[in-house]
Amino acid sequence: MIRPDVTIPSDHQQSAHCETGVISNLMRFHGLPVSEPMAFGIGSGLFYSHMPFLKMNGIPVTSYRILPGWIFGRFTKKLGIAIKRMKFRDPKAAMDELDRVLAQGLPVGMLTSVFYLPYLPKAFRFHFNGHNIVVFGKEGDEYLVSDPVMDGTTRIHRTALIRARFAKGMPNIKGSMYYPTSVPTDADIRKAAIRGLRRTARDMSNTPLPMFGTKGIGYLAGKLRKYEQKLGARGARLALGNLIRMQEEIGTGGAGFRFIFAAFLMETAKLLDRPDLRAHALTMNRIGDLWRDFAYEAGRLCKGRAEAHITFAYLADKLEAIGKEETTFFKELHAVSKTL
Repeated sequence: MIRPDVTIPSDHQQSAHCETGVISNLMRFHGLPVSEPMAFGIGSGLFYSHMPFLKMNGIPVTSYRILPGWIFGRFTKKLGIAIKRMKFRDPKAAMDELDRVLAQGLPVGMLTSVFYLPYLPKAFRFHFNGHNIVVFGKEGDEYLVSDPVMDGTTRIHRTALIRARFAKGMPNIKGSMYYPTSVPTDADIRKAAIRGLRRTARDMSNTPLPMFGTKGIGYLAGKLRKYEQKLGARGARLALGNLIRMQEEIGTGGAGFRFIFAAFLMETAKLLDRPDLRAHALTMNRIGDLWRDFAYEAGRLCKGRAEAHITFAYLADKLEAIGKEETTFFKELHAVSKTL
């Protein structure tokens, strides 16, 4: 069945992270204006893990956030938002369902592979099946797209969208799409912000396993210190390069997520009239700068351009210091969260 063209009003805003950008986009459409930092904070998106038992392309995974999709799940649960989620085996069925929902006047969020989105510059494309976009209309064989990483809306041909929705690899996204079916416009943002803040502070400071939360940062520092001894000079640089790629290129990264969380704290300070949270926001911004500096110096070491004092031991010391800073920060924030 050929469905008519449709264009749904879209208030596109460029975002720092795809999942939280899509949340903010969809909520504005449904009459619940929520900023990207507030979506990230309510969804308790900030986390840290270094998992040698889980590898991507043969490299242990280091992550600076909770699992993909969990921010959306936590956000909608806290605010009582009903979501319809669907996966498909058949691409035609997936596109027919997309057309059906668009015909109802509803924008649709979906998971895609970054590698198969032709509107992205080639330098930005890599094999990652976890990029969230919003489709808000259709004109002939082209779909109108609000991609949070873009400064404006764009469009994609039906064939290319099918390829991006059904890309092979991990995770197997199977044409995943989702859209809100019920959004309470009187949702208690204050209560949700407090719960999100409290959970983030707790999970970062009190997770018992050594590779998760702030403990995981020191855990990775110990591994980094032994890179040259275990992997040799070339292998150590390759491993460090992959570590930095996970930090700064795959998703929003170490510094970026801290800056978003700092913005959430600043917004929550105003929402709750708690000036002490502004001080914590400034501290989080400073820690974000430390992550950015670490990535910069590590990148120079990988390329053989580092100053003499920048060694693997130096970087391990720097990472260990960041871990200690975050441990102190999140323990203090957890204590503050109990008074909100």
